[in-house]
Amino acid sequence: QVQLVESGGGLVQPGGSLRLSCTASGSIFSINTMGWYRQAPGKQRELVARISSGGSPYYADPVKGRFTISRENAKNTVYLQMNSLKPDDTAVYYCTVAIGLQDYWGQGTQVTVSS
Repeated sequence: QVQLVESGGGLVQPGGSLRLSCTASGSIFSINTMGWYRQAPGKQRELVARISSGGSPYYADPVKGRFTISRENAKNTVYLQMNSLKPDDTAVYYCTVAIGLQDYWGQGTQVTVSS
Protein backbone atom coordinates (compact mmCIF):
# COMPACT_ATOMS: atom_id res chain seq x y z
CA GLN A 1 0.00 0.00 0.00
CA VAL A 2 1.11 3.53 -0.84
CA GLN A 3 -0.32 6.64 0.74
CA LEU A 4 0.06 10.21 -0.51
CA VAL A 5 -0.42 13.15 1.82
CA GLU A 6 -0.77 16.62 0.32
CA SER A 7 -0.48 19.95 2.08
CA GLY A 8 -0.13 23.64 1.33
CA GLY A 9 -3.43 24.60 -0.24
CA GLY A 10 -5.51 27.54 0.86
CA LEU A 11 -6.92 30.93 -0.02
CA VAL A 12 -4.66 33.48 -1.67
CA GLN A 13 -5.17 36.79 -3.42
CA PRO A 14 -4.47 37.17 -7.15
CA GLY A 15 -0.76 37.62 -7.72
CA GLY A 16 0.09 35.68 -4.57
CA SER A 17 2.01 32.47 -4.08
CA LEU A 18 1.47 29.04 -2.56
CA ARG A 19 3.65 25.97 -2.23
CA LEU A 20 2.10 22.53 -2.37
CA SER A 21 3.80 19.44 -0.98
CA CYS A 22 3.02 15.77 -1.42
CA THR A 23 4.78 12.97 0.44
CA ALA A 24 4.47 9.30 -0.40
CA SER A 25 4.77 6.59 2.23
CA GLY A 26 4.26 2.86 2.44
CA SER A 27 5.56 0.08 0.25
CA ILE A 28 7.83 2.10 -2.00
CA PHE A 29 10.76 0.68 -3.89
CA SER A 30 11.35 3.53 -6.30
CA ILE A 31 9.19 6.31 -7.66
CA ASN A 32 9.15 7.12 -11.34
CA THR A 33 7.25 10.19 -12.51
CA MET A 34 5.67 12.51 -9.95
CA GLY A 35 3.13 15.13 -10.88
CA TRP A 36 0.30 17.47 -10.11
CA TYR A 37 -3.16 17.63 -11.67
CA ARG A 38 -6.01 19.98 -10.92
CA GLN A 39 -9.76 19.96 -11.31
CA ALA A 40 -11.89 23.06 -11.28
CA PRO A 41 -15.67 22.92 -10.71
CA GLY A 42 -17.47 21.69 -13.81
CA LYS A 43 -14.21 20.92 -15.63
CA GLN A 44 -12.18 17.82 -16.33
CA ARG A 45 -9.06 17.02 -14.36
CA GLU A 46 -6.02 18.39 -16.16
CA LEU A 47 -2.28 17.98 -15.92
CA VAL A 48 -0.47 20.89 -14.33
CA ALA A 49 3.11 19.67 -14.21
CA ARG A 50 5.11 16.49 -13.89
CA ILE A 51 8.73 15.63 -13.20
CA SER A 52 10.65 12.54 -14.22
CA SER A 53 12.77 10.40 -11.95
CA GLY A 54 15.76 12.19 -13.40
CA GLY A 55 14.37 15.60 -12.57
CA SER A 56 13.16 16.72 -16.00
CA PRO A 57 10.05 18.87 -15.65
CA TYR A 58 7.08 19.35 -17.95
CA TYR A 59 4.52 22.14 -17.59
CA ALA A 60 1.12 22.69 -19.08
CA ASP A 61 0.93 25.88 -21.09
CA PRO A 62 -1.34 27.78 -18.65
CA VAL A 63 1.24 27.56 -15.86
CA LYS A 64 4.52 27.91 -17.73
CA GLY A 65 6.70 30.61 -16.24
CA ARG A 66 4.60 30.80 -13.06
CA PHE A 67 4.77 27.32 -11.49
CA THR A 68 7.82 25.24 -10.62
CA ILE A 69 7.76 21.54 -9.87
CA SER A 70 10.55 19.86 -7.93
CA ARG A 71 11.15 16.65 -6.05
CA GLU A 72 13.17 15.45 -3.12
CA ASN A 73 13.79 11.76 -3.69
CA ALA A 74 15.21 11.05 -0.24
CA LYS A 75 11.89 12.18 1.23
CA ASN A 76 9.62 10.75 -1.50
CA THR A 77 8.22 14.25 -1.83
CA VAL A 78 7.15 16.40 -4.73
CA TYR A 79 6.57 20.15 -4.53
CA LEU A 80 4.69 22.66 -6.62
CA GLN A 81 5.69 26.29 -6.18
CA MET A 82 2.91 28.46 -7.56
CA ASN A 83 3.60 32.15 -8.18
CA SER A 84 1.58 34.93 -9.80
CA LEU A 85 -1.60 33.03 -9.08
CA LYS A 86 -4.74 33.89 -11.01
CA PRO A 87 -8.42 33.24 -10.28
CA ASP A 88 -8.34 30.66 -13.11
CA ASP A 89 -5.91 28.62 -11.00
CA THR A 90 -8.67 27.94 -8.49
CA ALA A 91 -9.14 24.18 -8.30
CA VAL A 92 -8.55 21.07 -6.26
CA TYR A 93 -4.95 20.04 -6.81
CA TYR A 94 -4.03 16.35 -6.78
CA CYS A 95 -0.59 14.84 -6.67
CA THR A 96 0.19 11.58 -8.38
CA VAL A 97 3.17 9.25 -8.37
CA ALA A 98 4.04 6.33 -10.60
CA ILE A 99 5.56 3.30 -8.90
CA GLY A 100 6.18 0.44 -11.26
CA LEU A 101 3.08 0.13 -13.44
CA GLN A 102 0.77 1.64 -10.82
CA ASP A 103 -0.34 5.25 -10.44
CA TYR A 104 -1.26 6.52 -7.00
CA TRP A 105 -3.26 9.65 -6.20
CA GLY A 106 -3.52 11.96 -3.24
CA GLN A 107 -6.79 13.09 -1.72
CA GLY A 108 -6.54 16.59 -3.17
CA THR A 109 -5.97 20.01 -1.68
CA GLN A 110 -8.08 23.07 -2.41
CA VAL A 111 -6.46 26.17 -3.89
CA THR A 112 -8.64 29.25 -4.10
CA VAL A 113 -7.42 32.46 -5.72
CA SER A 114 -9.73 35.33 -4.92
CA SER A 115 -9.69 38.89 -3.69
